[in-house]
Amino acid sequence: MLEISKHSMVTLTYDLRIDDEQGEVIEQTTDDKPLQFLFGAGTMLPKFESHLAGLKQGEPFEIRLSKNDAYGDINKDAIVDLPKNVFMVDGKFDDELIAVGNTVPMMSSNGQRLNGLVLGINHENIKMDFNHPLAGEDLYFAGKVLEVREASDEELARILSGGGCGCDSSGCGDDGCGDDHHNHNHGGCGCGC
Repeated sequence: MLEISKHSMVTLTYDLRIDDEQGEVIEQTTDDKPLQFLFGAGTMLPKFESHLAGLKQGEPFEIRLSKNDAYGDINKDAIVDLPKNVFMVDGKFDDELIAVGNTVPMMSSNGQRLNGLVLGINHENIKMDFNHPLAGEDLYFAGKVLEVREASDEELARILSGGGCGCDSSGCGDDGCGDDHHNHNHGGCGCGC
């Protein structure tokens, strides 16, 4: 039976909680919608992967990650005021999309995709938070390894060329990393986004 090692395809289920085993469940993968990823491809949090190394199919796991090993502290510089005109499309402001509490997909000036949480709106500016939604949080994963197998040549080529982490959980956004904040899926699947 294969052990989890570099370039193996790993499929697992887990419950992700804030802080510890008593914390709020913020993400859950199931047998129907597991997390699948290429181990060692750099798409998952390094400490998350290091705790999985050597596990085999059927083995349970518990992983505790401090905020420093997960998404770090909240960066106050990532909370910014943007001019309201940045959000105008054809001269109109979309007040359904740009509403307090909504997460808005955006792009930085150098082409990096970002998700921003709308914190506030006034006449001239929109206050946005570009921190990862789990910044400042300690994380606790409890789950089970469903499958460990060798990655195919096609999977290696696709994933290593930037095709996403292969996360098949409901917590995945367009980039393969869970950032759908409205459904309590906060990207905890370990994606290093």
